Amino acid sequence: MARTVVDIDDRQLAEAAAILGTASKVATVNAALADVVKRHQRQEFFDWLEAGGLPDLTGPIEHDEVSA
Repeated sequence: MARTVVDIDDRQLAEAAAILGTASKVATVNAALADVVKRHQRQEFFDWLEAGGLPDLTGPIEHDEVSA
């Protein structure tokens, strides 16, 4: 893991820690980064669904007649 020095808004960091339930600056920043990545991945999935990624599952289910 890379060590990086950055200026972070203390108020926003504290608010993010409260939201995320983290206890340290490192944990808060890492949890926030993970949240951003997960949100993006979810949005990509929703966009894929909206674009027809799955067949229409809302209509009636057609069954093939099987004779015994």
